[in-house]
Amino acid sequence: MNATIATEVVLPGVVEPEGLRVQVRDLPAPGEGQVVLRMDATGVSFAEQQMRRGKYFDQPPFPFVPGYDVVGTVVAVGPGVDAALMQQRFAAVTKVGGWASHLIVAAADLVPVPDGVEAAAAETVLVNGVTAWQMMYRTAKVERGDTIVVLGANGGVGSTLVQLARHAGMTVIGTASARHHDAVRELGAIPVDYRDPQLYDRIRSLAPGGVDAVFDHVGGDGLRESWKLLRRGGVLVNYGTAATKDEPGNAMLPVLKLFGRLLLWNLLPNGKRAGFYNFWAGKRFRPAAFRARLRDDLTQVLRLVASGVLTPQIAARIPLSEAAAALALAESRTVLGKVVIVPEP
Repeated sequence: MNATIATEVVLPGVVEPEGLRVQVRDLPAPGEGQVVLRMDATGVSFAEQQMRRGKYFDQPPFPFVPGYDVVGTVVAVGPGVDAALMQQRFAAVTKVGGWASHLIVAAADLVPVPDGVEAAAAETVLVNGVTAWQMMYRTAKVERGDTIVVLGANGGVGSTLVQLARHAGMTVIGTASARHHDAVRELGAIPVDYRDPQLYDRIRSLAPGGVDAVFDHVGGDGLRESWKLLRRGGVLVNYGTAATKDEPGNAMLPVLKLFGRLLLWNLLPNGKRAGFYNFWAGKRFRPAAFRARLRDDLTQVLRLVASGVLTPQIAARIPLSEAAAALALAESRTVLGKVVIVPEP
């Protein structure tokens, strides 16, 4: 087999987006149970924004190729892999390595992408879609008729949460900057300005009896206000600590503080629940179960995209060689949806 030449974007250390490096190298042949995936779309998530600061839990040592998830076409298979996978399109969650023209992926991690769903659309709902689906149905267990609050309703996960909840017959209150209110309203949520000093009072006026669930990726001091929005029997799902992303020091300290707070709240006799959603829960000790759950949930999300129920929010499509610009745009907090990185023209 001819060697595969891969173009990769490397994160060399704690740098600004313009400090990313582009390199070209020969990719080794895929090993047992592996394939070579030609990247059709990857993207910028909050994880990469944290990784460039050295603040993402369990990130590899520098230098490394970031890229949390990818959609691509199989162009080579290793021993033990069905040759029928060749030239088929799949999605995979990689945690790192996706910002490359070609990469090696375990065949067991591949999830088929329906023919009617373009690569950028599938990429937009890959981790974002699975995160939203699992938080709603596996963690919060919300139901038709519930009222929920989505912080950052214009973001990748937030915009997906809004659409899934509206499709399931729920009322959604979504926070976003004023410039995105029309778009958030079009997705089906009642928009509230996250910069409003009376933000939580405004939400309470919209749901005076309390809400059934709050999906909070911000953490920090505002987490207490999210908790207070819940009615009896409601659930707070935290899935990030964006409020502390720029704080110096150990990356785990804000997370440990958050865990402690959630644990204490669960001990209170008020019927409310609080939890932290971890995408990778169970991967280390039950990898087969983790993969099966991921495959099932992503398949559900992709079906909703294929049927037109879920509209992926693509903020921009930027070539791989301009990954620095893609990262800077995602960090600008000016976009609706996800910034997608695509192959060179």
